[in-house]
Amino acid sequence: MKTRIVIILLLANALGGNAQPNADEILDRVDKNMSSENRIFESSMTIHGRRSSRTMTMRTYSVGDKQSFTEYLTPPREQGTKMLKLENQLWIYSPSTDRTIQISGHMLRQSVMGSDLSYEDMMEDRKLKDIYSAKVIGEETIDGRKAYVIELTAKVEDVAYHSRKMWIDTEKNIPLKEDLFAKSGQLLKRTTMSEVEKIEGRWFPTKIVFKDMLKQGDGTEYKITSIKFNQNIPEHIFSKASLRK
Repeated sequence: MKTRIVIILLLANALGGNAQPNADEILDRVDKNMSSENRIFESSMTIHGRRSSRTMTMRTYSVGDKQSFTEYLTPPREQGTKMLKLENQLWIYSPSTDRTIQISGHMLRQSVMGSDLSYEDMMEDRKLKDIYSAKVIGEETIDGRKAYVIELTAKVEDVAYHSRKMWIDTEKNIPLKEDLFAKSGQLLKRTTMSEVEKIEGRWFPTKIVFKDMLKQGDGTEYKITSIKFNQNIPEHIFSKASLRK
């Protein structure tokens, strides 16, 4: 009898150890990889239009989900353009007009530099767990990687997308693909993430392709060329005065 009890307990422990984590646990693991106290990174953004493509490079400083400062480095036409995010406010400085304007309201839905990203996309940096209810709906294979499939439904009003469907690598705990939906259920955007690297002890996708499903073109390719986490970033960078420097 004792032997049977021991075997049952061992089997229960084994099954418990292999149990699928719930959606919130998976999102917590993703946050540990994708979030940081702050970061400095350089990136390129290639916009694939119907007839031609163009590439911009930029440097970004960010602190949590509240502060972000980006300066465009190339091409010459865009060089010196700067964007500043403070909480839920966004300003853009244009060197060609020497003017700073605030992007708000319906303007947040406009395209950034003609890309497949909107200003609204760039503003949303909150943890998914804070704004969505999530559940695991299955497992699939994406490009040879086993992935949890998670369905997210908004639990707050001020979100750009009412629901999302995410495919998250079961081993590396990073998103591989995401579909973004309107309240009507219409698919609005799709993102795919690849070229995953281990950076400072965490897995991180360095290439993201954004596709606005309501417009033509081959999407916008965003590549991180260098990134450093938890850096000492001077506070003065996150000020409106820094836009004109």
